[in-house]
Amino acid sequence: MPPVVPPFLIGLIAAPLAKRLFKPLMRGIVKTSVGLALEVKKVTAEAGENIHDLAAEVAAEMVAAQIAAGDGEDRSAGGREAAASGTPKDAREGVAARADGEARTPKIRPTAGAGKTQ
Repeated sequence: MPPVVPPFLIGLIAAPLAKRLFKPLMRGIVKTSVGLALEVKKVTAEAGENIHDLAAEVAAEMVAAQIAAGDGEDRSAGGREAAASGTPKDAREGVAARADGEARTPKIRPTAGAGKTQ
């Protein structure tokens, strides 16, 4: 009959061997996962900046379109004399026109990233 080795003796021998083998393996796994997490964080930040820049460009285009549409409306609706005199129609009418119930259109100002340089 072969000699019987108690399981705890196998554990006493196997534990230090497992520690020597698994510690570098676990260290490599943790190092790789931390590196991936940092890379994902960097890519996410760049994507956020790109979306922010895109939103600023769209806002600027909308403002330009609104200005172009506003100029066309002023000249077609009787703003010709205002254009000729150099005084805008709203400036001549002043607060009295708004007090009569004329609604004022809100101005859209692109504030996100307007002065941002890279």
